[in-house]
Amino acid sequence: MRLNAATAGGSGRVKLAVVDWDKDGRLDILTNSQNTTWWRNCQDAGDGKVILKKIGNLAKRNVSGHTSSPTVCDFDKNGKPDLIVGSENGRLYFIKHEDCVSYPPSILQPRKPKEVTPARFSGLISEEFIFQNAPHKECHASTLAQTSRGLVAAWFGGTKEKNPDVGIWSSYHDGKRWSSSRRWADGLQHKNLRYPCWNPVLYQPEGNEPLMLFFKIGPNPQEWWGELMLSYDRGRSFQSAQRLPEGIDGPVRSKPIRLENGALLFPSSTEHSDDWRFHFEKLNNGEWSRVEPQQQLFQVIQPTLLNHPGQRIQALYRSKHGAIITNESKDGGESWSALKKLGLPNNNSGIEGLTLSDGRHLLLYNHLGGQGNNGWGKRHAIHLAISDDGIVWKALAVIEKATEGEFSYPAMIQTKDGLVHMTYTWNRKRVKHVVIDPENLKPGVALNEEAWPE
Repeated sequence: MRLNAATAGGSGRVKLAVVDWDKDGRLDILTNSQNTTWWRNCQDAGDGKVILKKIGNLAKRNVSGHTSSPTVCDFDKNGKPDLIVGSENGRLYFIKHEDCVSYPPSILQPRKPKEVTPARFSGLISEEFIFQNAPHKECHASTLAQTSRGLVAAWFGGTKEKNPDVGIWSSYHDGKRWSSSRRWADGLQHKNLRYPCWNPVLYQPEGNEPLMLFFKIGPNPQEWWGELMLSYDRGRSFQSAQRLPEGIDGPVRSKPIRLENGALLFPSSTEHSDDWRFHFEKLNNGEWSRVEPQQQLFQVIQPTLLNHPGQRIQALYRSKHGAIITNESKDGGESWSALKKLGLPNNNSGIEGLTLSDGRHLLLYNHLGGQGNNGWGKRHAIHLAISDDGIVWKALAVIEKATEGEFSYPAMIQTKDGLVHMTYTWNRKRVKHVVIDPENLKPGVALNEEAWPE
């Protein structure tokens, strides 16, 4: 067990003494409290660790004032340690060992360890909702970033997607819990006109640069435009939005990547009537540029990016064709190869890729096919796959599954401690946050466009 001010019962630093209090041959720990708390060394736990049990205070009198400083000395030379407690009132308090609180043998024994429920899949660390109740009826399209002050998440929420009351909301994690949701953009143009907000994307540049929050405003995806808010306090608040330059949409759903020359490459796309097209945008030293290949053989939007050795970048796309589509660039996003099917299904819903620090790639998506001219399909299950080369993908886990419902529009990042954090829409009512350890993932069989292997 790790001792800190909270577990020791005080505030500030833990003040302690190490002594074999019960003379059983094992060193115990005494810590500050109302007087002194005894942590008994009960038994070895293996690997050089021991099991400590918090037994309780050794005296009945509260002498601490605010906190205390325990120590021991065998004053009467009877082989038993006596207790001395320093107090903030400037006094030292003394009590003989025999006069201290005596605890029955049943209290002194270690408790049986709690039964640990096996994780649903290997590598799973935790899963939670960012909020249980929110001031909006529905939510969608979450995004995630890590700052020097912890995680920040954002999403759009309102009565229903496309309704004018849909705004951009965020929450930050303080190390223990997620903060209350707060709205930062409401789409208000003037008192008689308000447009819905769409698809936030968070990105934290290196160093002391402000946290970037991109999002869309407009009556629909055909007419929306991109805006940018900055946070100078690592996601606790966001400054007034600025509209992006004409012809620049910003990231349409997934995060950008940093190129070798320091420029940011943003994955983007447009949805004009029956013409879905991808393009990429660069931000380099404050200057924006746009790359849009003219020949596009598939109807695709919402690219997500993977990094490969050198300047090779792979893009994966949502499509109308019942399959994930891919292509690549070998020159830092200036030109792109022809689109082709990857061999994984797509239900015309957003996907999220991530290149891990060890070079492997993760893909969070609905392994569910689509039908008809637009490729729409159900979203009742969301899956995680892994690949060494971005082409052959192996099954890792079913992150969430139900008979009915929607688990969709995932976001995924790797934090500096190596863990992977993901968020996704949970039935349009909440945002789910899942944490995994990529070191403990166990790849399964190679995947294709068929059903997910049982």
